[in-house]
Amino acid sequence: MKFITDRRRFLAGAAAGVSALALPAYVRRASAQDADLAPYEAANIDWKQATGEAITVAVIPAAYFDNLAAITPQFEALTGITVRYEKIPPAQIRQKCVLDFTSGTGTYATHAADPMYYNLYHSNGWVEALDPFIADTAKTDAEWLALDDIVPAWRAANSVDGSLLGLPYDGEVTLQVMRKDLYEAKGLKPATTLDEFVSNAAALHDPDNRVWGAALRGVAGAGQNVYIYSSLFREFGGEWFQDGELVVNGPEAEAALTWYVDTMKAYAPAAAQNWNWPDIADAFSQGTIATYIDAHSSASVINNPEKSTVVGKIAYERWPEGPSGKRVSSIWNWGMPINAALSDEAKTATWLFIQWAASAETQARTSYRFDGPAKRSGVNRLSLWRDPEYVKTVSAFGDNFVEATLASLENDTDVDWRPRAPQWPAIGDTLATAIQSALAGQATVKAALDDAQTRIAPMMR
Repeated sequence: MKFITDRRRFLAGAAAGVSALALPAYVRRASAQDADLAPYEAANIDWKQATGEAITVAVIPAAYFDNLAAITPQFEALTGITVRYEKIPPAQIRQKCVLDFTSGTGTYATHAADPMYYNLYHSNGWVEALDPFIADTAKTDAEWLALDDIVPAWRAANSVDGSLLGLPYDGEVTLQVMRKDLYEAKGLKPATTLDEFVSNAAALHDPDNRVWGAALRGVAGAGQNVYIYSSLFREFGGEWFQDGELVVNGPEAEAALTWYVDTMKAYAPAAAQNWNWPDIADAFSQGTIATYIDAHSSASVINNPEKSTVVGKIAYERWPEGPSGKRVSSIWNWGMPINAALSDEAKTATWLFIQWAASAETQARTSYRFDGPAKRSGVNRLSLWRDPEYVKTVSAFGDNFVEATLASLENDTDVDWRPRAPQWPAIGDTLATAIQSALAGQATVKAALDDAQTRIAPMMR
């Protein structure tokens, strides 16, 4: 059996014609790689216009930010701007940056921003619209930046009222991840629908031999179980806003959550209701999970030859279609906004940094051209996904990885994947609690969602 899509033919044609940060040793050594600044100096802007400025950038503990930090000495040499990184776990980075905004101290010039927070940032005037910076020919070479090459759905997710608030640096889509050897042994094909996904899970489920048919992240969190549920909700035809009101219960919501609960109960290890994506990836790596649906970036974990027993046995496919006929991937990215509390000079320095980090050259230097073991798979450029060298690098993650990822980026992303509103932090936490209570059997699906609606309604007034 071959795990392929029509994207393979498309790609073939395209290829013929995408505290302070502590760095491991290989990252420190990598700082000197590709030191030639000519590709940046080709931009028609004055990189030295903010020389002498110093900025602090908050990032999460992740290899893709380690890679960026490793080559930042090149940016400092190019611009004369000093960059300090502060590494903060995902949950805390949201809290610390909101605290920085509310205090007006301008501690973080930019940070790895959750796209769901931009409505909150915008409503309080905490970040600058990037459009004026992009339009300023003294600060931006539009042709060199090639904004349209950056994944359109990610840019849309980082925009409010038509204004771009954060430039995407790294992101992901959600894919089916499969043990192709188990599928082939049973004569199974990758699921094209949610019903087929369940059917495959049933055929592969063999807990007596420590193989569970499927797993989905279940731990409570606005970026955890809500991450999975949001795609299901939209695939079952759910609409977050009805007559201008946020609605999280009702027939579509109940059908989506019921599918989630039933699939987890029937085919996932009992512990999975408390698993995050690394836990699922680790279990898959040890051969105990036949298939899962999660971020395509987990491919680097399950292909680590030092930890994984399934290297060479992996294949990928897009999210299965729901009853609505739609495939709905996550629309996640880490974008970089400009703190409105900065001085004009610091804002310029920050924009130069953001433009540099998001550029095609930096995306290449932190991915397939990076001199270290971690090769980024979350690049922001569609062109890189068609670059033969990048495609060669990430194709090693398994069958159909490039084709499924690119097809999902271009066709399955949904800007309304989750409800975009300034009240999101509280909405997300409330919805996460409801989902967890249903997964754990502490409440019926209907009761859990009705309770969430009761709690969320006053937040929107």
